[in-house]
Amino acid sequence: MSDADADLIPSGSVDRRQLARLLRYVRPYRGLLAISTGLLVVQAGLTVVGPLLTQAALDRAIPAGDADLLLRYAGLYVAALVGSFVAEYVDTLVTTRIGQAVMSDIRNAVFAHLQRLSIPFFDRNPVGRLMTRVTADVETLNELFSSGVVAVFGDLFTLLAIAGVMIWTDWRLALVTFLAMPLLWLVVTAFRRAVREAFREIRRRVARMNAYLQEQLAGMRVIHLFNRERASAEGFERVNRAHLDAHLRSINLYAIFFPAVELVTAIATALILFEGGQRITDLTLSVGVLAAFIQLVRRFFRPLQDLSEKFNLFQGAVASGERVFRLLDTPVTVVEPAAPTPLPQPVRGEVEFDRVWFRYAEDGPWALQDVSFRVAAGDTVALVGHTGAGKTTIVSLLLRYHDPTRGRITLDGIDLRELDLDELRSQYGYVQQDLFLFTGDLMRNLALDPTTTEADVRRAAERVGVAEFVESLPGGYGHVLTERGRNVSVGERQLLSFARALARDPAILLLDEATSSVDSATEVVIQNGIAELMAGRTAIVVAHRLSTIQTADQILVMHRGRIAERGTHRALLARDGVYRRLSALAAG
Repeated sequence: MSDADADLIPSGSVDRRQLARLLRYVRPYRGLLAISTGLLVVQAGLTVVGPLLTQAALDRAIPAGDADLLLRYAGLYVAALVGSFVAEYVDTLVTTRIGQAVMSDIRNAVFAHLQRLSIPFFDRNPVGRLMTRVTADVETLNELFSSGVVAVFGDLFTLLAIAGVMIWTDWRLALVTFLAMPLLWLVVTAFRRAVREAFREIRRRVARMNAYLQEQLAGMRVIHLFNRERASAEGFERVNRAHLDAHLRSINLYAIFFPAVELVTAIATALILFEGGQRITDLTLSVGVLAAFIQLVRRFFRPLQDLSEKFNLFQGAVASGERVFRLLDTPVTVVEPAAPTPLPQPVRGEVEFDRVWFRYAEDGPWALQDVSFRVAAGDTVALVGHTGAGKTTIVSLLLRYHDPTRGRITLDGIDLRELDLDELRSQYGYVQQDLFLFTGDLMRNLALDPTTTEADVRRAAERVGVAEFVESLPGGYGHVLTERGRNVSVGERQLLSFARALARDPAILLLDEATSSVDSATEVVIQNGIAELMAGRTAIVVAHRLSTIQTADQILVMHRGRIAERGTHRALLARDGVYRRLSALAAG
């Protein structure tokens, strides 16, 4: 997804499809919707009571001087108002409940889909933009369900009720009222596309502002280091100004639209007064009927104005709905098999790449080219090479963050694409350069796997030599970490990554520059722990420090996406090749 997701889509059938798709989320709440609809019918009926009572009072009670009848009409008027208040109050509670429930369902659906999307999707899309989809865009849809869709039916019921009473009371004055309808239709049509584009632009600007803000806050240390505060503030001022301008454009449209609707209402009222006044003079119309019609006209155009507002709300919801549904329609590139093949137990940990080609984009360069190698169960294979040679790509393919463009990768002889993703990834203990820590206590961060127990965590911490550090923290394993674990050092996070990876007792260890963030003394401690834990396990190690992989069973030297050399440390040094040059660079 990119900014293109907010581009214009032809109107018409697209709107209906969007609305139909949104309404599917209302189906579980059909009972509440029926209650709301019934209350709206009651409100529509009560709307015409006031004008009819006014007509009766002016044409019957007042001319007859009947104070008791006039009092009864007044009591009925008050009762109608109270009934309308109660019906509207209950209806507001019901429709708000529907809106909140639908919003919750959509957010759950969006978040669940985000979890199924592959890692490249998140590499392409800023976090702030995705947060906008889950928060602001879904909130706009909530306004549609709680204040829009159901209320539209209420306005339509009210229109039908008032139109019916107007025709029944005096069809000629009703026709005069309806003469203003084409003018109102022209006003709505004139602003339709402008309003829709205004809402889309607002959503675009909100997404860009959130993405910029998230990036700047995440990189605040770098901003301070390079004295970028002023440039960062100027950048935010630009995106904020663009957001303000988008809102001002929508406000300008509102400022024209609502007075235009009021003008049409005034024209209709003037026509009624002119026609009705002449007929009163001719004694063909009563004062009560004219007074009732003036009230009915105001009430007739009020739901029309409400419908216009709902139309604006609908346009905002369509713009947000387009973005939410584009996210929901983003295909899952790493697909779970319909009938997964179970791994044989116990898992041996034999890995094989069979003529694997891979590129990140369909028209991009090859990250891996015809890569083939086999890691026997319990062996250690090291991947070395210059930056961009394809080492981390191999690890990503093993974790099935991507699928090979060509060729296949197997675990214990089974293609990774045939395995259940949860079962596959549960076989790995993965240590990255930069460990991601969640806000919360340390034990929760080290026991992320649901099958990992507290005893497993403590045992792993002991074996990798991190237990002493953990117990020195306030609260020990209950020590509360701040966002991204910023209250512990980078090296300490690296130590914790080993405990987390090994606590699940994996069949395969994946170490990606695992000791790059620790000092030499700590590295010795880690290497001792790794050596013990690698015994009997398959291990794939990505390393820049060649001193850490000299005992590997096999070393693969990657160069421009291909395996340039392979062999043991001693055999590769004996050749005059890439590995020997890398070793010389590391030594020098």
